[in-house]
Amino acid sequence: MTSSDNVPFPRMLAWILGMSPLAHYVVETLVTLLAIVALSVLVLLGARRAGMGRSAGPLELVGRLPLDGRRAVYLVRVGTTVYVVGASEAGIAKLGEVSDGSLELKAAANQNETFREVLNRAFGKKS
Repeated sequence: MTSSDNVPFPRMLAWILGMSPLAHYVVETLVTLLAIVALSVLVLLGARRAGMGRSAGPLELVGRLPLDGRRAVYLVRVGTTVYVVGASEAGIAKLGEVSDGSLELKAAANQNETFREVLNRAFGKKS
């Protein structure tokens, strides 16, 4: 029976590879970190495939106006009614409501614009 029989496997492997204890610790920490990151990516991809995080039901976010870093005004469509909602660090409050027919919203065609087209429109240039 030799003295290496009582040494844990990772230490013996580090000794065989000629790694110092500090180098072994750093490598072990990095491998553990990579395993945790890989596991979290797999969990997030699985959740996305399962449909988590997507809107479901009659709610639709129509518009958002940021006022500053922590405050914004939202337009939320529920059925045929559009609610004006204010959000801040203090909470969420209903500011008003508008019927869907009396509100003229821009069509979703602008959502397919490229960044260049948005900049050209903002600066009044024709492309």
